[in-house]
Amino acid sequence: MNLAVIGAGPAGLALALLAAERLPRANLHLFDTRPLDRDASGDARTLALNLGSIRLLERLHAWRPEVAQAIQTVHVSQAPPSPIAGPAGEVRIRAADLGVPQLGAVLPYGALVAPLQQRWLDLASRQPQRLFTRFGTAVHAIRSEADGVELDSGESHLAERFDLAVVAEGGVFAEQDRKSIRSDYHQNAWVGTVRLAAPGLQGLAIERFTRNGPLALLPLPDDAQGPRAALVWCLPQAEDDIATLDDAQRLVVIQQQLPAAAGRLTGISALKCFPLGLNAETRLLHGRTLRIGNAAQTLHPVAGQGLNLGLRDGQALVDALREAAETAVDLDTVLARIDRQRAPDRWPMIAATDFLARSFAWRLPGLPGLRGLALAGLELATPLKMAVARRMMFGG
Repeated sequence: MNLAVIGAGPAGLALALLAAERLPRANLHLFDTRPLDRDASGDARTLALNLGSIRLLERLHAWRPEVAQAIQTVHVSQAPPSPIAGPAGEVRIRAADLGVPQLGAVLPYGALVAPLQQRWLDLASRQPQRLFTRFGTAVHAIRSEADGVELDSGESHLAERFDLAVVAEGGVFAEQDRKSIRSDYHQNAWVGTVRLAAPGLQGLAIERFTRNGPLALLPLPDDAQGPRAALVWCLPQAEDDIATLDDAQRLVVIQQQLPAAAGRLTGISALKCFPLGLNAETRLLHGRTLRIGNAAQTLHPVAGQGLNLGLRDGQALVDALREAAETAVDLDTVLARIDRQRAPDRWPMIAATDFLARSFAWRLPGLPGLRGLALAGLELATPLKMAVARRMMFGG
């Protein structure tokens, strides 16, 4: 089998490594527009991984726990509708209650991509006859054929034939081509980091449902300046005046909306703004081209599950390809099952994040109170809370 993986971000690299190790007879070509000599290790964008993803990366020998901050507790709460309304419901999910060492981890994008890429390069150097690193090479077009695909790549638009092409190029919502299901939430996500007074979050991840949208603090490893956390702050575009505020004003606004468990914020980085929306394919597979990760579904960050979902997409594909390699079942028959097999994991996550994202645009009287009651009920319903936690850790 000749397999092309297009996109060497976390999802594409993990897929390529899985395929290299579990499909020993396959020829793999890993394409990316980024030149190999462009160092990705310094990319500070923040990623949140669940425990299932961490275990996958450990199996791939590409996990570096020393550069990640483990999440031991997740605190989800609803901001009171007014300063005098009092508590409005919260849920705490603890790794200790689930009998696991951690719920997940937070780390910079570069700290994940660098070891994945190095692991791939190590494997490719030992098996140059079947593992091909095609960095600095753009794929301009993919054309379906009866039993494969033809790719136009490179500056000369060289035509190459493969049995299967996997598109793993992600990107943010505003920069993507329209997919089968697309909805603009008319919301912005402001992302960056905040400084915290000691002792910091200490493995606590905070998700706060405010009147305007979710506000999340994700613990990061301490640096020379002390405790810090990644910030994801979602606001409706029609009411977004964050660009007009200075750092001190931003800190005051954020602090007012956070629960007491967050502690005191002492500083804030420059923030970047990204428009938010849903952009998803109804099917992962079209002919002999399959999409994974953000190329298959770009979600609202409210649940922090986009990359985790993409890694599971890749695992499912490699399992299908391994079955085809080890049995008499033909490749098309095995691939045809992918959408059905992934549906119980993909669609509930897509639907849940879509519902939550849309619900912040509803200004119905009493809605924040109902959300708070739902959180309070979930906290009391221990079996249900544990089931939700396990789905967030491992998928469906």
